[in-house]
Amino acid sequence: MKCIILAAGYATRLYPLTENFPKPLLEVNGKTILDYLIDDIDESKMVDEYVVVSNHKFVDIFASWAEQHKEKITVLDDGSISNETRLGAVKDIKFAIDSLNIDDDALVIAGDNLLDFSLNEFIKYALDKKTSCVMCYESKDRERLKKSGVLELDENFKILNMEEKPEDPKGTYCCPPFYFYLKEDLKKIDRALEEGCKVDAPGSLVAWMCHKATMYAFLMPGNRYDIGTLESYEKVKEIFKKDN
Repeated sequence: MKCIILAAGYATRLYPLTENFPKPLLEVNGKTILDYLIDDIDESKMVDEYVVVSNHKFVDIFASWAEQHKEKITVLDDGSISNETRLGAVKDIKFAIDSLNIDDDALVIAGDNLLDFSLNEFIKYALDKKTSCVMCYESKDRERLKKSGVLELDENFKILNMEEKPEDPKGTYCCPPFYFYLKEDLKKIDRALEEGCKVDAPGSLVAWMCHKATMYAFLMPGNRYDIGTLESYEKVKEIFKKDN
């Protein structure tokens, strides 16, 4: 299994902190965000290569970081040089697949989120289901739902529909950027783009894929922390300081 880490964003809301430094390598309690994620995933012994998709601006910083690791980490440069010229998450997934000729199942994750539970529980769930899967959590806050990818699920958590940032949310389950794709489903990404799949949000691929393949959602047993602002970054540092 491969792990594709989406890390090509510019984190403009965190300026000046991330003006010349990638958000996934910010430290939380003395450890980078990416190291938290990789250290956790590596315990599963299921991933044989981590693929970090960077923009051109930060690729050398990621490469220096990767050199310090025992895990096999491949850093890719998607060629973008600004927030305005970025490829978008879905095209970055395709870029990783095409660049390395990936023919394997893949865990696809955002490199700028932290969790207070193990991703290995999600991996086990997906392997047991033998389908592509996503993570989810429930929210009754309609304003939050309008800013999220929203899932419609049946009683067994099979995905019936997914919509990114809906004006009128039809469900109450949000889908954060953590996905497991079977290799046969990843091969459909070209068709997805040909059929107009949006590219900015990684969940847009789920919105298209859930109508072309069987997909299930894993109910998160804990919390996910999206570090999007300076305020949220400081809050996460306090939370992880207390927990450790």
